[in-house]
Amino acid sequence: MAEEKQLIAPRVPTPAPESRVTGTQPVPEDLLSEHVQRLAVLTLAGAGLWTVGVLMDTIVMPGVLGITMPRITVVIEVLAIVASVLAFGYLKYSSHAACTKADAGLAYMVLSAIAVAFATTLQSPPKVELTGHLSWNVIVILVCAMIAPSSPRKMLVATLLSATTDPLAMWLAHLRGLETPGPFASMMIFVPNCACAIVAVWPSFVLRHISGRLREARDLGAYELIELLGHGGMGEVWRARHRLLARSAAIKLVRPELLGAANEAEARTMTRRFAREAQATAALSSPHTINIFDYGSTQDGTFYYVMELLAGRDLESLVREFGPVPADRVVYLLRQACHSLADAHARGLVHRDIKPANIYVCRMGLEYDFVKVLDFGLVKYSDNRTMQQTMMTAEHTTTGTPAFMAPEVILGEREVDARADVYAIGCVAYYLLTGELVFEADTPMKMFLQHVQTPPVPPSQRTELPIPADLDALVMACLEKDPDRRPQDARQLFSMASRCRGDDTWDNDAARVWWEKHLLELTRPLTLADPADESRHAVAIH
Repeated sequence: MAEEKQLIAPRVPTPAPESRVTGTQPVPEDLLSEHVQRLAVLTLAGAGLWTVGVLMDTIVMPGVLGITMPRITVVIEVLAIVASVLAFGYLKYSSHAACTKADAGLAYMVLSAIAVAFATTLQSPPKVELTGHLSWNVIVILVCAMIAPSSPRKMLVATLLSATTDPLAMWLAHLRGLETPGPFASMMIFVPNCACAIVAVWPSFVLRHISGRLREARDLGAYELIELLGHGGMGEVWRARHRLLARSAAIKLVRPELLGAANEAEARTMTRRFAREAQATAALSSPHTINIFDYGSTQDGTFYYVMELLAGRDLESLVREFGPVPADRVVYLLRQACHSLADAHARGLVHRDIKPANIYVCRMGLEYDFVKVLDFGLVKYSDNRTMQQTMMTAEHTTTGTPAFMAPEVILGEREVDARADVYAIGCVAYYLLTGELVFEADTPMKMFLQHVQTPPVPPSQRTELPIPADLDALVMACLEKDPDRRPQDARQLFSMASRCRGDDTWDNDAARVWWEKHLLELTRPLTLADPADESRHAVAIH
C-alpha cells in the first residue's frame, strides 16, 4: 500500500479563491456561454413575437375587426423588432466576454419590458376593474429570469426595473389626460409584476449553487478545470489552470469504466498502470516529448494527467487543412519526432500508437514547427521488467491504429519492439508527403491484410510534389514488412533523416514565415492578462 501511495498523487487542498471567501460562486465560462446562446435564441423569439404584433395591429385588427391601432403602438413594436435583432446579433456573434453578454441580456429584458408597457398601457390603460388583468411583462420577467445568467443582485435590480415599467407608463398616460385607475387600484393591478420580480431572483440563486458544485467537481488537486477541449474513446481533455501559479495546462481525464473495468479491483489495477505510464512518460527527457506536470486520481477513481497546453496543429489536422507537406519540411518534422522516440527507445519504451494525430507541431517560445510526440498511452516496456505492458494492452489483443500498424503487431507473432514505431513513422511520413494513407480500405481487416501482404507504392509515385530519392528510399525502408530490414530504432532513423538531401532548406525562419501567413493568430506573444489567448491552445484527444 505504501508503494501505491507514492504512485498516485493525492488531492492537495489549496487556498480558496477569492470568490469562495466572499460566498459568491461565479458561473464557469462554458456554462455561462451556453446560457448566453440560449439567451440569443430568446431574443430571436422575441423578434418573432413582436413581428406578429405588428401584423396583428396593421392588418388583422383594422381589416378583420375594424379597429385602428394608434400609430405610436406600431412604432414601438417596430423598434422592439430592431432591438431584438440587434441583441441577437450581439449575443451570437460578438467577441465580448460571456459575462458582458449576460449583462446585455438583462438590459434586453428591461428594454423589452419598457416596450411592452408603453405599447399596451400608454395608449390603453387597464380599467379600474381589477379582475382579469395581467401584464405581459409578467411573462417577460419570468422567461428572461429563467434563461439570463446573472448574479442574484443584478437580477433583482433588472426585474424590479422591468416590473416598474407598467406603473411608469400608466403615470405618463395619466399625465396625457387618459382615464387611469387611482393609486390604490393601480398598486393592486401591478402586484403580480412585483411578485414576479422577487420570485424571478430564485433561478439566479439556483444557478450560482450549481456553479459552485460544478467548480468543486472540476477541481483536481491544485488545478481547476476551465473548458472542455474535446473527448474521445479514453476520456476527456480539459483546459485547466493551476490555481496558485496561474499556469495553463491540459488535463486528460481517464475513467476506468470506459476501458472495461469489471470491478473495483480491476479499476485499481488500471489506475496503478496508468500511474506507471505517467511516470514513464515524465522520465523521458527529449524536448520533443509532451511534458507531464502531474498526475493523480480523484475520489471516484478517475485518473488524470496534467500536461502542457500546446498551441498549433496535430499533423493529421495540418494535412487536412493545408494539404500535403513539402519534402524539406517533412524531414524537419521527422527528425524531431525521431528525437523523441529515440529517447524512449533508449530507455526500453515503445510508443506503439504513432500516428499523425499523436504528433503535434506547435509554437514554443520563439521556435516554430516545434514537434511534440503525444499520448504514450500504449507505451510498452521492451525488456522483461515486471511491467510488461500497460493497461491498454491485454494479452492476445491488438492495439494501435490500423492505418499505422506494423505487420508484426497485426500478426502478433513476435514481441513488439522499437521497429514497430519505425514502421508507424514511415506511415506518418508517407501521409505527410502525399496526403494519403499508405493503404486505403473500407474495413480495418482489409487494411490489416494490406499491411501484412501488399507492397506499398513509393510516395513519389502518389504525389505531384517533388520528393528527393533519399527521402523516398527512407520511407520505403521504414515500410519493409520484415522488421529486420527496417531501421532498427528511432536513433538510426534520426541519423538517416539527418543525411537526407535538403534537410537544411526548411528551418525556424522558414517555419515562422509559414506560420505568420497561415496561423497568424498563434504567432503573437501570449500574456497571462489576456484570457482569450488560452482559447487558441489545443491538445490531441483520443
